[in-house]
Amino acid sequence: MSANVETMFYVREKPWHGLGTMVAEAPASADALIWAGLDWQVLQNNVQTEDGGWIAGYKANVRSTDGRVLGIVSDRYKVVQNQDAFQFTDELLGEGVTYETAGSLQMGRKVWMLARMPQRYIIAGDEIAPYLVIMNSHDGSSGVKVAMTPIRVVCQNTLNLALNSANRVWAARHTENVMSRVREASETLRLAELYMSELGRGVDELAKIKLSDRKVLDLMQTFFPVSEEMSDTQKKNNLRLLEDLKQRYWNAPDLADMGKNGYRFINAVSDFATHADPIRKTKSYNENLFLRTIEGNPMIDKAYKMVRAAA
Repeated sequence: MSANVETMFYVREKPWHGLGTMVAEAPASADALIWAGLDWQVLQNNVQTEDGGWIAGYKANVRSTDGRVLGIVSDRYKVVQNQDAFQFTDELLGEGVTYETAGSLQMGRKVWMLARMPQRYIIAGDEIAPYLVIMNSHDGSSGVKVAMTPIRVVCQNTLNLALNSANRVWAARHTENVMSRVREASETLRLAELYMSELGRGVDELAKIKLSDRKVLDLMQTFFPVSEEMSDTQKKNNLRLLEDLKQRYWNAPDLADMGKNGYRFINAVSDFATHADPIRKTKSYNENLFLRTIEGNPMIDKAYKMVRAAA
């Protein structure tokens, strides 16, 4: 194994998401937002055409600090300010949940806060750290969302699998009433714990699905096929990516004692999907990767479906 591949497995220079500002000492969400530079308001302005005419039925969501337009929305759209969106999470602190990082994506169109649940889960012999990502958008693309993001501690792989038996992402209501915030926090914890329980069952099932080396290679080639119809550049790129994924499955030290099974394959795919360098790395690559962590990474979800189908 080449030196650069070996380094790939041993060195993680950044946290699994690599974004945001540390807010671990924040006593409340309002303080965390200040530390993360998210203590601004969203104003709504009327929308004009270039020739000065007003556009009826629409408003521009504008950031108070710099006048940046975050999105054009219907005039029926209700703004949920950053402080209001995250306020219910303060109730989670009493349950041992801790804030870790917070930040914005897409120049303020989406804002988020990351919190870690206090439980320590051991699943298939691995320590899994459960995280909650709470996100709000100001471009009209979504409301307040909560997403489960379990992380395999030894290698920082995400295990946010699309389970049929438990939600990975759910909506959080904007609640001003104190008791409503308490209920919303309780429901968030219930759904998070349900997901982790079902994840344990799902991982146990994956570990029981034995995969031959031939089958693993077939599954990998589904992601990175090579055919005569492709250009030489496409073939070269897919062969490079396929070799990377193969190294992560067969040579990763943290998978050496796991056995050749579905869980090992999912971890190799997760490691590739969240840590491998793409052929072309755009300026928004890290932001898009973080969004896939919340909404679900299509590559990991596809791998999970393929392994279950191979059982």
